[in-house]
Amino acid sequence: MTGSPEYQRWQQRFSEPGYLFGTAPNGFLKSCAPLLPKGGKALAIADGEGRNGVFLAEQGLDVLSLDFSPVAQDKTRKLARERGVTLRVEQADITDWTWPDAEFDVVAGIFFQFATPAEREKIFAGIKKTLKPGGLLLIEGYGPKQLDYKTGGPSKLENLYTRDLLQQAFADFASLDIKEHDSVIEEGAGHGGMSALVDLIGRK
Repeated sequence: MTGSPEYQRWQQRFSEPGYLFGTAPNGFLKSCAPLLPKGGKALAIADGEGRNGVFLAEQGLDVLSLDFSPVAQDKTRKLARERGVTLRVEQADITDWTWPDAEFDVVAGIFFQFATPAEREKIFAGIKKTLKPGGLLLIEGYGPKQLDYKTGGPSKLENLYTRDLLQQAFADFASLDIKEHDSVIEEGAGHGGMSALVDLIGRK
């Protein structure tokens, strides 16, 4: 993990001053606040510098913020202190993490599209394993049209989401709401401008 080009790339990106994607939570995640349980455990995967994990902690959840960049996680701890919340931070590569069984009431996966199709399959299987029955899954990512917008995200088509891909991946969920839309987002220097987005709200 620590020797991979992907690890080194993110370490370098997160080493820049400030917060690459800002300190405000992702807009889709914030809009889902009314759906969150009043308590329980939440997992923020590939949480980067912690903007989304910290937001979930602010909603009263017991949060595990997972990322493979120690530089990013130092910023997560700093942001949590500034916001007056606590959360657990674990360094891990989500493509090779031991997902605990039925552990979390909420899983949030926001823009973790560095994953190849094979890695994504493992991550999705892990998400399904670690969500409790009735648990809430929130995913936002980029769709194929993002390759035209070039306002963030991966440059490889196979890393992007479509409605069909997500419907097939989570077909066994009790409920699934998937929206594809083009919207302007402003998330620090990392994501900015018109974007092709895919949002998923699911219940196991």
